[in-house]
Amino acid sequence: MSEYPWFDFDQVDYVTADTHFDHARISELAERPFTTVDDMNTELVRSWNEVVSPTDVVLHLGDVALGPIEESIGLTAQLNGCRYLVPGNHDRVSPATQSRKAIERFAPLYEAAGWTILPEVIEGTRRGYRILASHYPYKGDSQESDRHTTHRPRWDDGIPLLHGHTHARDHGPIGHQFHVGVDAHGYAPIPFTVIDAWIRNLPDVEPWLDVTIREARQLVADFDASETSNSDALFYQMGYNELLIALEDLLGALDRQWPRRDESC
Repeated sequence: MSEYPWFDFDQVDYVTADTHFDHARISELAERPFTTVDDMNTELVRSWNEVVSPTDVVLHLGDVALGPIEESIGLTAQLNGCRYLVPGNHDRVSPATQSRKAIERFAPLYEAAGWTILPEVIEGTRRGYRILASHYPYKGDSQESDRHTTHRPRWDDGIPLLHGHTHARDHGPIGHQFHVGVDAHGYAPIPFTVIDAWIRNLPDVEPWLDVTIREARQLVADFDASETSNSDALFYQMGYNELLIALEDLLGALDRQWPRRDESC
């Protein structure tokens, strides 16, 4: 069963995070090579539009812009593509740091700049593989201890996770998580084909359909092999419920082999 809102990753062409438009101190904090915030803004827009066309779909995993939000988020209207945003802790639409009232107030500014706002954690399939995306990694932070732990994805149970937040500069993938932030990728969005290659090379990750078929078959075999008596009606009911869940997962995996493109863009 899906634990998070479902998203069609097959539609995505590029992924990125942590642009921090108009953040006056980010060059100091993340050791970015820009003399002024205006220089950084200009380079972020140039780098984005150099690789992203107006018809491409981009998934941004949070911390788009800081500073006076009307001005900073307004800068992002210059960016090419159909743009989805999974909020990060510095976004004014983040449930981790903003009240519901604040989110309702600021969401129209993001939408006016061309952003479609998504939940904090999304789940879906990409080329048949099940993946998660969030601003936050399973573990890791730009500070000494992990922040916003209740807003992060569940523990690492083997599902590949795309994330930002750490501002690490020397890597993308570590284990089952892949850092897509601009500080690690030349201050530009990265093609999702890079993610595809990473997922295919993970030794313990299989296509979701293969996993659900195997789990459903194992559940049926265990159920058939169980010794029961007439007094075990409760056992049968529990087994039946588990079988229903496995079948729902299997049907979901089959259905998402032919995903319907999101019509938001």
